[in-house]
Amino acid sequence: MSTPSTAFGIGPLSRAAALIHTLVTVEALLLVAAAPGLAGLFLLGPAPSNIPLAALCLLPLGPACAAALYALHHRDRDLTDLHPARTYWRGWRLNALPALKLWTPLLTWLTVTAFTLTHFSATGLPGWWAVLLAAIGLGSLLWGAHALVLTSLFSFRARDTARLAGYFLFRHGRATLATASLLVLTAAGTSLLTEALPALLAAPLLLSLLHGDRPVIAETQEDFTV
Repeated sequence: MSTPSTAFGIGPLSRAAALIHTLVTVEALLLVAAAPGLAGLFLLGPAPSNIPLAALCLLPLGPACAAALYALHHRDRDLTDLHPARTYWRGWRLNALPALKLWTPLLTWLTVTAFTLTHFSATGLPGWWAVLLAAIGLGSLLWGAHALVLTSLFSFRARDTARLAGYFLFRHGRATLATASLLVLTAAGTSLLTEALPALLAAPLLLSLLHGDRPVIAETQEDFTV
């Protein structure tokens, strides 16, 4: 029979408190790590000509999200032994450069896609090209979500992570669909409420991404690691 001292910190309420504490801490640290870019982003106007500058402002967000995914995946469940801040910064040190190697080309491609769509009338292309570009852009976002999870939790070369993310895009359709649903809900909430919503709810959104990508993480651990 457990004594009160050993039982404290492992009950349902304690686990819930530990999760809330971790989410709040990771959210705050993510905003700190991405603050320079987010500050510039909110100062930019909504003009399509600002899309390249917006992409530049979003560069710090990749490493910040990678560190958050690392911290949330390795979070402690015991209320008496919580170190989310230390885990977050360890994840940032480990994953900042690997995340940038994938985040930068993804942002570049999405910038080109968004700029083309916002200036589509000037291209002279048929309308179905716009639909195709939008579909490719959505597929790129879904690929990027898988790639970010893999980069945060595993030490693969950038090109191997890119290939695995593409493989899992179709291999685990439910995980990809869950990520797509998360993107749609985030976009809807942003348009209906505030543009700051994704930043303010970044930690819960990333925890949901981890939850949806559990099959991807499990197969990677089982089949692609020693």
